[in-house]
Amino acid sequence: MRLADRLRVEMIRATARFSVSYGDDLGFAGRDLPAPERIHVRTRHGRVPVHLYSPGGHDLPVHVHLHGGAFLMRYPQMDDWWCRYVAATAGVVVANVDFEVAPRAAYPVAQHQAHDVAASLAADGTPVSVGGFSSGGGLAASVVLKARDAGSFVPTLQVLGIPALDLSAEPRDGDPGMISPDLRRLVRRVYLPDPASRREPYASPLLAPDLSGLPPAVVLTAERDVLRAEGDAYADRLRGAGVRVVHDVTPGVDHYFLTEDPVRARDTMAMVADEIRAAGQAAGAQRGSRPSRARRRSEADASAGTSTAPAQTPSE
Repeated sequence: MRLADRLRVEMIRATARFSVSYGDDLGFAGRDLPAPERIHVRTRHGRVPVHLYSPGGHDLPVHVHLHGGAFLMRYPQMDDWWCRYVAATAGVVVANVDFEVAPRAAYPVAQHQAHDVAASLAADGTPVSVGGFSSGGGLAASVVLKARDAGSFVPTLQVLGIPALDLSAEPRDGDPGMISPDLRRLVRRVYLPDPASRREPYASPLLAPDLSGLPPAVVLTAERDVLRAEGDAYADRLRGAGVRVVHDVTPGVDHYFLTEDPVRARDTMAMVADEIRAAGQAAGAQRGSRPSRARRRSEADASAGTSTAPAQTPSE
């Protein structure tokens, strides 16, 4: 890794909590939920912190959320507002995953950690949906592909918000939008330094040869976002593979599609929450009543003395 790249990425990582500010106007529900509980889930790359947002109640489905940040920002709290909203309105436990990013990790570490957390939470039959924004949206698509291929669990739904789905494509100078070609090249150099790996389906789900057998999908794209073409194409391919797809395009906005149009965002967010709730309820009706793995793990951590204080980014 170039020294200049490493220094730049370390700065992006260190300042994420100060530089990322969105969603302040979108706290339509869930503000009164308690602070998330922090548990740890074992993965093939070590124990991963997971922040659990619960609306209260027992035997709830789980929605695994994967934050954005271009695999450069380890700051799951950027989506605290979204996790609270989904927990409160969809009636699920939201598991916000604190996966590792560059420069401390390179592909496929984040993909493995995200998949392993979701599979672990689903191991006892708890209904688990998976979603994310931006790079996290691409990560969610990777998780459900891996789950299908490995037979590790069956996600109830995938929510792909403004997803980055093709990391093999070379950014073009002059591409419009708030995500600059320079940033997109940086992501490729530091998180996917091997160009051949960028074409692997778990790095670039849009290039997966077969999308059949995947769970229903909600795909959210934005009219002026440079990533729109990837999301639109993926939605079309999913439909062609026989997957049920809800594809919503927010008109006139860029990558921060919800914050740029808070009025429309209410309807978009409510639609997504309805889909998550319905998917969890349908799977839960088949499962019956058993304590979820997330609940049992949280109780086990508490009995072992693990802190459940307000979540914060782990010290580096």
